[in-house]
Amino acid sequence: MKHLLKKLILPLFIIFAASATRAEVVEVTLTTDAAVGRPAALNTAERNLSDILTEINRAQGMNEPVSVKNLKMDDFAKKSLARLWAVTPFYCDDNEVVERCWVFKNGDMMVSHIPLIITPEDKSFGYGTYQEAVVEFDATGKVTDFRFALDAHTAESMDRCGDVVEKEKQMIILQYVERFRTAYNMKDIDTIEQMFSDDALIITGNVVTSRSNDGTQYATKVEYTKQNKQQYIANLKRAFARNKWIDVKFTQIGENASPGGCAGITRSKVDPTKYGVRLKQSWKSTNYSDEGYLFLLWEFPEDGGSPVIHVRTWQPEWAGGEHREPDDNISTLGGFDL
Repeated sequence: MKHLLKKLILPLFIIFAASATRAEVVEVTLTTDAAVGRPAALNTAERNLSDILTEINRAQGMNEPVSVKNLKMDDFAKKSLARLWAVTPFYCDDNEVVERCWVFKNGDMMVSHIPLIITPEDKSFGYGTYQEAVVEFDATGKVTDFRFALDAHTAESMDRCGDVVEKEKQMIILQYVERFRTAYNMKDIDTIEQMFSDDALIITGNVVTSRSNDGTQYATKVEYTKQNKQQYIANLKRAFARNKWIDVKFTQIGENASPGGCAGITRSKVDPTKYGVRLKQSWKSTNYSDEGYLFLLWEFPEDGGSPVIHVRTWQPEWAGGEHREPDDNISTLGGFDL
């Protein structure tokens, strides 16, 4: 009888121990670039994300619905998390999460690469599939969105650059890139709008110089602005109206943008319809000019439909008289979990 009880108790203990482990507090540390500085709200963002991940692990370990009622999330973010959970539960794969946080000019923040493990009831989904989450915060640190990264079945092992693209496909992609460039020069807002997907993400870096309190020193940093398609198109319309002419030129980045860098055009190992294109962009217009790095994440549908841009990022090549290389976190397929 004692032997039988041991057989019954041991599995129950293992299950309880696993549940208890996942119910532990998930410690979150968010870092920023040294030049950006650390906003006070980042501490709040850390606590709020910690509470969310801890609740996710508790719910998954106890096989209960995730409770969003008391989490510091707006209604949209709560609904997003609840919808994801309704499709398939998951848990955070690490009790200590340390990730870089993007701080945008308006104070909003975004962190990617939150490690999750999918644990669906339907095993055909792929039990234990690795997935990463993207979390956005407002300027106070409150969570405004919780979503899976672009691909819902991201492979556990991702290559930062992607596969090398055959020459024929490169030429096709460059044809569309050239149409994209021409649309700017022609101030053809309708064509540009059609080329962006409705859920497009646009990130733009701007060089900002500030003076020290005593007025003796100057510091230069790059501030990043995040826009959706509607905001970007509205701003672009105003830019077109302000400038009598616009001259945009693209220079293809070679096989390696920098030592050990990625090729100019690469194909996702996760989703073969997605392609990353890294370019140098020269923008000259009546009232403004700049040079920098442009990254476009294109989707070329397998059914032959019109390709669309899901992500556009731009970074300055020069800041404070110093030359900068492209940031792989926002200029490669791996930076967007592809």
